[in-house]
Amino acid sequence: MNMTESLAATDRIAELLIHIGRASRSEDARSELTAAQWTCLRFFSRANQSTRTPSAFADFQATTRGTASQIVKSMEQRGLIARKKSHTDGRSTRFDLTDAGWRALENDPLGVLIAALDELGVAQRKALLASLSQISSVLADRKGLRAFGTCSDCTHFSLTNDSGYCACMAAELTEADLGKLCASYTGG
Repeated sequence: MNMTESLAATDRIAELLIHIGRASRSEDARSELTAAQWTCLRFFSRANQSTRTPSAFADFQATTRGTASQIVKSMEQRGLIARKKSHTDGRSTRFDLTDAGWRALENDPLGVLIAALDELGVAQRKALLASLSQISSVLADRKGLRAFGTCSDCTHFSLTNDSGYCACMAAELTEADLGKLCASYTGG
């Protein structure tokens, strides 16, 4: 293996992805939230309405429903997320960020990683996003996990005049929905 091939070795890429993830999630001594709680806050801020459930969060976090429920419960007790009854199914609930939750996200420790990514050019970010999305879908498929992606990148999505349509949920999507995470996502 020559030097160029060695630098692009898949095991090195995997190690760097893990390192970047851990380093960017490391808890700041000033933060009152754990890495899992930050993930919960981010998830509920980015998920579409039908995906903002404890079970979808469990799938996203790749953890048990019990562990996810405990994290959600702690976030609700802190007043960072609030339980809402589903308009379509009275048995279901979803969680929305409270004003305090949105304010907390302003100090998200992931901001350092976001700033580093912003230093990449637009083309580099697009290529990285496409590659990571593909890797995420393949990994989910091979491990029997649910894949997550945004509505606009989903095979259930079709473009309409002003926004889009989700064939899976049989629902019109607003422009704001298109960039949201969806638990019904199917990559193409």
